[in-house]
Amino acid sequence: SPAADAEICMMAADALEKLGIARGDYVIKVNSRKVLDGLMEAIGLSGKENAGRRLTVLRALDKYDRLGKDGVRSLLGQGRKDESGDFTKGANLQEHQIDRLIWFLELRKNTDFDRGRKSSDINPLIKLLGSDGSYTQDMLSAMENAYGESVEFKEGILELRQISLLADAAGYNDGRIQIDPSVVRGLEYYTGPVFEADLTFETRDEKGHPVRFGSVGGGGRYDGLVGRFRSENTPATGFSIGVSRLFAALKLVDSPIVTARPHVGPVVVLVLDRERLADYQRMVARLRGAGVAAELYLGAAGMKAQMKYADRRNSPLVVIQGSDEKARGEIQIKDLVAGAKAAGEIATNEEWKAARPAQVSVPESEMVDRVMAALADRPAERRS
Repeated sequence: SPAADAEICMMAADALEKLGIARGDYVIKVNSRKVLDGLMEAIGLSGKENAGRRLTVLRALDKYDRLGKDGVRSLLGQGRKDESGDFTKGANLQEHQIDRLIWFLELRKNTDFDRGRKSSDINPLIKLLGSDGSYTQDMLSAMENAYGESVEFKEGILELRQISLLADAAGYNDGRIQIDPSVVRGLEYYTGPVFEADLTFETRDEKGHPVRFGSVGGGGRYDGLVGRFRSENTPATGFSIGVSRLFAALKLVDSPIVTARPHVGPVVVLVLDRERLADYQRMVARLRGAGVAAELYLGAAGMKAQMKYADRRNSPLVVIQGSDEKARGEIQIKDLVAGAKAAGEIATNEEWKAARPAQVSVPESEMVDRVMAALADRPAERRS
């Protein structure tokens, strides 16, 4: 149901804020492929014979954020020549078709949501207002009034109404989630609501040039996709994030995800005798029972590879017990941070074996207390 789409949009908003994007610096924009397909029908581009032309029109509409009204109008008409001189062939629509599409694209912009004014006060084309008087419902009513002869279009409008009302009821009625007719999404398998996450703030790059990142993620409903690979159809909706583009934005806003001290990983218990796996698992359980984040090495490699694994896990300490330590009732605790620093001052392998830097032997019965003490005595951050 549209409740799943609303949930996805709210989750995307929460994720951006957790990553360090401030509220007001992003928006999750929502439209519907059903609405767009109904729009194509309304301007006379329905049917299989117009499939290629519809795709050309949708691709043109999808460039609205980048090219603006005039650029899209050219692509809907005869075509457009860009700054490099390359020419993109247009959809060759008639002027009255182009006018209807441009009106649809600019509906949110023309109704001036950001200043909180009712759509009826701004756009003279809006004749029918929503019964609740809200901005979004007014806009959807205007869309339905202009293009509502299509059954599919009406279904799309109903779903957008539900998504908007559900998001508002959950407290996202502050501009974080907005119905926006300009969202298209390029993939053809979408069957219902489509979403985009846009960063709205402007910043500057390393050379001082202004940068507006725009879309950093998107998604939608694709009820027919899973059914292509299974015997039955499966409803589905989802959202994906362009990690590289988002990461570049996070660096410019000094997100704590980028600037925070490295995360401290778990204490890793090494496995040196495979037949004693249960003993090592008990050690992990004892540490976890005391509130220490700990894990057992589950691979089949030797000690050197296990140490490298612990290093990749950002582990502060490792617990070591071979057959000799077991016979003595001891375990060894190695501080990986202090050990790395000390190892840098040791010249030969013989010296390293003799010194065993930052590695201590303790009675097995004292393992938990000594690990907790070692963690308490060291800085909270892991080496970078």
